[in-house]
Amino acid sequence: MADEEEESKASKYHIGDVLLAPAYGNLEKPFTGQVEKIYENALLVEITENDPADQPTVNEMNHRAIVRMDEIEVIQQAPVLEPEKTDDNIEE
Repeated sequence: MADEEEESKASKYHIGDVLLAPAYGNLEKPFTGQVEKIYENALLVEITENDPADQPTVNEMNHRAIVRMDEIEVIQQAPVLEPEKTDDNIEE
């Protein structure tokens, strides 16, 4: 049952989703970022927009942050690509 809950939580997020994350650590203001990698309960995010006061911290973090899934809000979903058709599926 726990596996089903984790799968449904992870399937809510896709690489490329744009999200709003709350301030944490040395960041004083919320920031916007794009999902680069999905973990069990967290996401690796490239920080794309942040408060100017947080810029030195964002630079130190190499514009990356790990955020908990239950603390973010998706503001733009990435397009979901359809599986590519292979030649095996084509009738001649």
